[in-house]
Amino acid sequence: MSTAKAYAAASPTAALAPLQIERRAVGPQDVQIEIAFCGICHSDIHQVRDEWGGSKYPMVPGHEIVGRVTAVGAQVKGFKVGDLAGVGCMVDSCRTCPSCQRNLEQFCEKGAAFTYNGTEMDRKTLTYGGYSDRVVVDEAFTLKISPKLDLAATAPLLCAGITTYSPLRHWKTKKGDKVGVVGLGGLGHMAVKLAAAMGAEVTMLSTSKSKEADARKLGAHHFGLTSDEATFKQLAGRFDLIIDTISAPHDYNKYLGLLRVEGTMVLLGVPPQPTPVAAIALIGGRRSLSGSLIGGIKETQEMLDFCAEHNIVSEIELIPVQQVNAAYERMMKNDVRYRFVLDMKTL
Repeated sequence: MSTAKAYAAASPTAALAPLQIERRAVGPQDVQIEIAFCGICHSDIHQVRDEWGGSKYPMVPGHEIVGRVTAVGAQVKGFKVGDLAGVGCMVDSCRTCPSCQRNLEQFCEKGAAFTYNGTEMDRKTLTYGGYSDRVVVDEAFTLKISPKLDLAATAPLLCAGITTYSPLRHWKTKKGDKVGVVGLGGLGHMAVKLAAAMGAEVTMLSTSKSKEADARKLGAHHFGLTSDEATFKQLAGRFDLIIDTISAPHDYNKYLGLLRVEGTMVLLGVPPQPTPVAAIALIGGRRSLSGSLIGGIKETQEMLDFCAEHNIVSEIELIPVQQVNAAYERMMKNDVRYRFVLDMKTL
């Protein structure tokens, strides 16, 4: 064991503050990473404040981790000291269940070990995230980061990137497909970039006209103002795929009407209350309403390689770790374009 510096929440109502934590010793299959940057995900706020229930304290958030390898175990073959590396939302899984065997560790039937606010597979040891100066992770859950990419802006790819890449890949987005993206935030801006890079014709669907200029800069070809009811008539039956990133309450049925026959709408956002869905909105065109989480480790590495090939990173605001509590408050007001990233050298 070794002592590491971190920022942690002691309770749902406490501000994040410095804390010393223990990291395990580097085992034969482990990689130790000196954390350079860690993105702030909106789920960090939900879990710090116990809005989803079951939060464990002290909590060190952060699952968008990038840095440099400082030690490797004797059996590690894919990494060496000095390599750039990252850690996403998971640090282990059972590796034997049908989901794990299909490279879908995020759906591990025994429950994946999530990077923070979870437990290791022993179900006893609490996991601590990336608001810290270093982390020790099994090689199988360590990701290679290309030196071509801006390292700080790469951090959010480990969650926002894979969360949007996975449904685009699963529904086989290709050149010429018409993709709608609902909401231009941390997830939405990545969905626009990735879908455009895949050759899709991308339309940003937003309630705010002020988002149009940014959407077009990010790669959107069209803009639909969803606060105008006429938009839903103009775009009816248009899209092969809709990526819905909104966590605020909204009417799914109106957006389902924008799908072509046999089109799919994928939910990434998590509104606080269940949303009614009319059967006819699905039956009328054999349309599908689905959902997606993150991706498995293999797909996450594929996403990182795709981003390196296409020079895709997140739009970020880099801040010192001491501003994390202010950043949380700003995020609650949607006052960020489009992701905060913590500079862990300031810890």
